[in-house]
Amino acid sequence: MSIEVAAPMQGKVLEILVKVGDRVSYEDELMLLEALKMENPIYAPADGKVVEIKVSLGATVEAEQVLIVLE
Repeated sequence: MSIEVAAPMQGKVLEILVKVGDRVSYEDELMLLEALKMENPIYAPADGKVVEIKVSLGATVEAEQVLIVLE
């Protein structure tokens, strides 16, 4: 079962803290988005393994855009 981690708001990807294959736990920090001149951490919604990262460093993302897929 895949879990899609989506952006809560429009912003710019400042930092990606995981890579494909990493195991993450609930509420581990996955990446940082800059929105409204603030750094907004994106947390894992569940335990899992990173199977896909759908954005790159510096990318501008829209609200609800899928950022990371966990399995």
